[in-house]
Amino acid sequence: MDLTGTNEKPVWNQLKELADSSTRLFVKKLSRNDTSWADDPSKHQAGFYIPREVRESGFFPPLVADNPDKPHIFRAPCPSFWPQTGELKPSNMRHYSNKGPETHFTTIPHEVFRGLHPGSLLVCGRLRAPIAETAHYWFLVLDSESEESELLETAFELPADFRIGLFDPDAINDASRFEADQLEDLIGKIDHALRTGTLDQFIKDVTALPSPNELAAQAKAEYLRSTGEPDLDPFRLDAPGDAIMRISRDVEYAIFRRYELRRRAAEVVKVLANQKRGVAEAVVRNFQSLDAIFLSASQQRKTRAGRSFEFHIASVLKDGRIRFEEQAITGGRRPDFVLPDLKTLKSVDRSNTEALVIAAKTTLRDRWKGLSSEALRCHVFLATVDDRVMTPVIDELAHEGITLVVPESLKKSKDCFYAEHPNAISFKELVTQKISTERKLTWSR
Repeated sequence: MDLTGTNEKPVWNQLKELADSSTRLFVKKLSRNDTSWADDPSKHQAGFYIPREVRESGFFPPLVADNPDKPHIFRAPCPSFWPQTGELKPSNMRHYSNKGPETHFTTIPHEVFRGLHPGSLLVCGRLRAPIAETAHYWFLVLDSESEESELLETAFELPADFRIGLFDPDAINDASRFEADQLEDLIGKIDHALRTGTLDQFIKDVTALPSPNELAAQAKAEYLRSTGEPDLDPFRLDAPGDAIMRISRDVEYAIFRRYELRRRAAEVVKVLANQKRGVAEAVVRNFQSLDAIFLSASQQRKTRAGRSFEFHIASVLKDGRIRFEEQAITGGRRPDFVLPDLKTLKSVDRSNTEALVIAAKTTLRDRWKGLSSEALRCHVFLATVDDRVMTPVIDELAHEGITLVVPESLKKSKDCFYAEHPNAISFKELVTQKISTERKLTWSR
């Protein structure tokens, strides 16, 4: 493989090129233990951990205890290529069997691990042929705020609770990830519509996607069927926040994409089918139309994600018999949920603890600004499934009197910054402590 200028190529292009040259891919969501050393010169560790199940999968070279004086130390040389810096590194794997099951991967470039947001991804490929005759493995680090991270999550359909996985490289070039028979069925239907001149009718039949509420209801029903749960009562569920995250980010998104593929594929075929001089002319002459189709698809995905999150929070509140009003208008602001109701919130005689507001943002960035517990005269809780929120943001929210509410697995996770912050609580804590115990905002159960 030619390394000239590799580190100057766009990261996604590097990833696809290297994946095409690989037999297998390893993806890991980096924990704080994997990266904190890069930002703290006082730490002696300089590497990330490979979990036992991957170490024993055959993906990496076997470990050998080659020092009779230290039989508890297993090691293996693992020369590696890092395209983001263009470096070949004499990396090593070390497993201290007296310390735990994980293996330490060392001698790596520090700079690609610095300043990463929580939830960033490490991607590794095992090459068919080594680079420079020594490196059988390549590594890329994708910051969780990057477009490349989002593309990889889509290509592999990484679930909300993803931590590690081994993948077929072909999935990089098959982002739809639908079963082959589903794709063949759709292709056959579009081909038939083209031959019979009924493409317009086919597009009309598949254009109307279910409404956000209908889509969310389908996802909830599918989740309840798969888990055997009767409802989403947060007082009965051990982790209601995890249920919300899984339904909105995994179950519903999979359903949405089945509908989306039919619609967008048919729209693109209609645009390209009108040209008689080949694919190149069809694409060039109709670029604006194609661009509009994909822009519409992107905007629809973002709108769906936000509304989906709100719907499933409302579903949890309803199933828990919690009193609330949704999307109540309060002086120009539209809190997602007002508890117990707008009348109480607007009462001039109430105390600051008689009402509360829950806002919902799937990802935070700066979109929470404008919320104010002081202006609303009540505590504001900001619900999110964003695992990339940094300590300064959590502190800034605390200063504004806003408490973060996150899924239970994220609150406990070592990959996130929530565990050490009292200003970040779980959904379970929100309903059992803040809503039920402290404010008694539930109907009789």
